Amino acid sequence: MSGASKSGISPNYAARDPKPQTAADKIPILARGAVSDRAKETLNLVEKFVEQECIPSDMVYYAQLGEGEKRWTTLPPVMDELKAKAKKMGLWNLFLPRNHFKQGAGFSNLEYGLMAEYMGKSRTASEACNCAAPDTGNMEVLAKYGSETQKKQWLQPLLDGEIRSAFLMTEPDVASSDATNITLTMTKQGNDYILNGQKWWSSGAGDPRCKVYIVMGKTDPQNRDVYKQQSVMLVAAGTPGVKVTRCLNVYGYDDAPHGHAQITFDNVRVPASNMVLGEGRGFEIIQGRLGPGRIHHAMRSIGAAEKALEWMIARVNDPRKKTFGRALYEHGVLVEWIAKSRLEIDAARLVVLNAAYKIDERDAKNALKEIAEAKVLVPQMALDVIDRAVQSWGGAGVCQDTPLANMWAGIRTLKIADGPDEVHLQQMGKNENKRSREIMDKLERQKLEGERLLKQLSLQPKSKL
Repeated sequence: MSGASKSGISPNYAARDPKPQTAADKIPILARGAVSDRAKETLNLVEKFVEQECIPSDMVYYAQLGEGEKRWTTLPPVMDELKAKAKKMGLWNLFLPRNHFKQGAGFSNLEYGLMAEYMGKSRTASEACNCAAPDTGNMEVLAKYGSETQKKQWLQPLLDGEIRSAFLMTEPDVASSDATNITLTMTKQGNDYILNGQKWWSSGAGDPRCKVYIVMGKTDPQNRDVYKQQSVMLVAAGTPGVKVTRCLNVYGYDDAPHGHAQITFDNVRVPASNMVLGEGRGFEIIQGRLGPGRIHHAMRSIGAAEKALEWMIARVNDPRKKTFGRALYEHGVLVEWIAKSRLEIDAARLVVLNAAYKIDERDAKNALKEIAEAKVLVPQMALDVIDRAVQSWGGAGVCQDTPLANMWAGIRTLKIADGPDEVHLQQMGKNENKRSREIMDKLERQKLEGERLLKQLSLQPKSKL
């Protein structure tokens, strides 16, 4: 190696770097025609905001968290500063199409997907732009299905970033990958419903700003149609009988002050007016919510993979890090990891954008296959890329000196969240296998035609197909 620059990058490699491109320049060519000029301008602003403001603020965010129990009551001031900057730049509620609510940014799912990718590179960016889970999905539920009163009471404060929310579906004592198994009861009593049961993995419920839970339970457990037994109810945090019993760790991370709570409902009385859409409409609502939610996770995961690749490239080009007398980038296996990661990220991005475009054509129900493909493919891709980055950093990759371990833990949960991969693979496999008769008939026709042509030409097959 002929020497190194102060940046730690080999000059031989740095000299080959292409001229810096804007975020809009990097939109895959197949998608450019579907991205408006306004979206391209906003995308460039998102990239600038994330790279220059949010990523440097990630360290500040963690430093400002309290210790012990204070981690659940201390809200890092840097987040409010970032939110103020995002609002000033017009980077607010980017996920919500304007046709759902007047304060939505009005971008398509494909356009937002490109923006969410950049936000996925930072711990603070999504929340700073009021585009963080689970609030995005919850706001979409309220915007699509909520009454005017519900929108005024809960949606408006969420859109303004004044409160946060949680989505409560998963339960500790049943296999929640099959949502028909949920057991929390919602019993009608006069003008109220009485709720009893437990929920867990209620992400966001640990935050003191969380003021409303969107809860799925059973109002009609005897209904012969198992998909009409469930309903969705809005429950104000702090309602008597609601108790946050603990917050769960994710591979040792508590994700304070956000948290993933286990919550008990003990004879919780909720006004009937808090029912969303109507009794028995729960599955309809959660399918409308989880489709976009899954694709948003996939979008952000692309960004996390990109960030991991950046960390890997920085590591292997650090002139101080040599093994067996050679710079790391001179070892073929590491360069191969970089190449594989680039291929996998770019391929996964196209799968995500394809799903987003399909949603834009009509709705999430129209894109179930494409959403499932992205939901299964992208987290695994991101885990593979992050794992390579961890390996390249060695000991530093598995501790708090890099963001890689935390990124891996967060994305690993996505193989379970919003329906485990196995459920989506099973459904995709069944749907794909429905083509079996058509495929077998086609192959038989092709075989017979081939045999006819051979006979016509007086030829013998060299091998049997």
